[in-house]
Amino acid sequence: MDKVISGAAEAVADIGCGASLAVGGFGLSGVPEVLIRALYAQRATGLSVVSNNCGVDGRGLGVLLAAGRIARVTGSYVGENKEFARQYLSGELEVELVPQGTLAERLRAGGAGIPAFYTPAGVGTQVARGGLPWRHAAGGGSVAVASPPKETRDFAGRPHILEHGITTDFALVRAWRGDRHGNLRFRRAAANFNPLAAMAGRITVAEVEELVEPGALAPDEIHLPGIYVRRVVQLTAAEAADKHIEHLSVSASSTRGAVRA
Repeated sequence: MDKVISGAAEAVADIGCGASLAVGGFGLSGVPEVLIRALYAQRATGLSVVSNNCGVDGRGLGVLLAAGRIARVTGSYVGENKEFARQYLSGELEVELVPQGTLAERLRAGGAGIPAFYTPAGVGTQVARGGLPWRHAAGGGSVAVASPPKETRDFAGRPHILEHGITTDFALVRAWRGDRHGNLRFRRAAANFNPLAAMAGRITVAEVEELVEPGALAPDEIHLPGIYVRRVVQLTAAEAADKHIEHLSVSASSTRGAVRA
């Protein structure tokens, strides 16, 4: 039952070239930075990644992207990652953009053993009709691979499209607290995609900011039960504190308060 691994390198050692990964995080909140860096050092290539976004230049999944380790991304937000945009437009990277709520439900469905579901999201758009550019031809310009049309069905007179659940070979997530049995608790925005990514992975690895003994987390505190988690990596204090902010801003009232102080 003790799922604690000695370090991040050991936890990702068996992630091979061409593996598929579900990776938690929302923007730069709750991103499993330590596991991603260990995977970078491990040098696996041709990875297929499912994540809300692909980090930013130099942080999160942006580290693997810049090194050319990622071949395909399924996500809902490109964000401010210039290298992501460059690789996609030049035909180096295949990208499947999915409505954010649909992506969340596809991960949850995969983890729950549900092969597919119908949703009204995307009806009447290219999401349903197909033709979204998944991969551009080398050098950009024409479309080399386009999304296929989706099956449509009416429920109560309203059209819905069929979306498939997502499962991956591995999942990498970050939790605020976790115990040795793999029970996890997430904090604030980090709870948006981490539990869903963890559910979708066949082998889920969690880095935890605070490791506690079994029983320290009350049942009502647990956001993800340990049945979904195979390996736990305890972060050092420095690793737990290393949290990047995309845009640091201070309100006028906060500034005035700081000056008065």
